[in-house]
This record gives sequence, structure tokens and C-alpha cells, in this order.
Amino acid sequence: MFKSLFGSSSSSASLSAAEAKKRIDAGDSMFVLDVRQPEEFHGGHIAGAKLIPLGELPKRLKELPTDRDILCVCASGSRSSAATRQLLGAGYKAINMQGGMMGWQMSGLPMQKGK
Repeated sequence: MFKSLFGSSSSSASLSAAEAKKRIDAGDSMFVLDVRQPEEFHGGHIAGAKLIPLGELPKRLKELPTDRDILCVCASGSRSSAATRQLLGAGYKAINMQGGMMGWQMSGLPMQKGK
């Protein structure tokens, strides 16, 4: 099914920070998954994001929704790209945020600090 939606190549769906913010602001039920380390997350993250470091993702899949898009976020887009591929392979609806939180911050978008 995912091959028909996203094609059979290894590339996955992605959004820019601005596109992600538009979907969040529009009330999209997108689940925001931050795959950075806790200290990175506490330094600034998207409000409402759930922290699951990339290395813990395989054993914590049950914490993720199966009925809506999951926006994967990291610092630059590299770890979130790996997370997106893992989730797509496990049957989830995942989207990578290009540029990560660096792109989010460079776009002047709001960040929440702390837990």
C-alpha cells in the first residue's frame, strides 16, 4: 500500500518547516515526533511534540498513532529521515521535516523550551 502512495524508491515524503507549521496551524491532526536527544529537545522543540530518541524508536513504536500522519523532526533532518524510513517500513504514515529544528528556527517559527 505504501509503495502505491509514496512510490517504490527509498525516498520518503517530506515537508519544509513552513509547510509543517501551516499544517499544524490548520488543525491538522499530525503527530509531531522529535527523535533528538533529551538535552536537544529541552533546548527548544515544536509545542506538543513527543520525544522519542532515534535509538529508542524501534522498541517504542506502540506509543505512536497508526491512524494519522507522523511528522518526524530532528536537528537537521538526517535522523528524522532515518526515523521516517523506519516508520514507513513498519506501516506508519510518516513524513520527514526537511532541515529539522535548524530550519524551523531559521524560519522564525516558535519553539517551546523545557519538557
